[in-house]
Amino acid sequence: MSTKVSTIRNLGPASEAEFARAGIETAETLRAIGADEAYRRLLAGGARPHFIGYYALVMGLQGRPWNDCQGTEKAALRQRFDAIKASVSDVPPGIADELDRIGVVAKRRDP
Repeated sequence: MSTKVSTIRNLGPASEAEFARAGIETAETLRAIGADEAYRRLLAGGARPHFIGYYALVMGLQGRPWNDCQGTEKAALRQRFDAIKASVSDVPPGIADELDRIGVVAKRRDP
């Protein structure tokens, strides 16, 4: 059985298209690999990191509304999100902060 990604709570046609570009074409595949690996594949495929999109995915796979994520759970998800971003970054850890500190580039802020 093959079900559209957009059948997962919080995920619509735009998310479905992003996942397809990353090689994740069914809800079954997305559930099987889990939120962290799916999001890692999105970023590796060129998608821009977005914390709300990440935790909406996590909540959706749990059958929960995207805005159900709060407090310590949200803080823990932020740590996971940051680790996923770092795992696909071609910039060594700490370089962006150091460049910002010396005024070479402005620090990027994730939405």
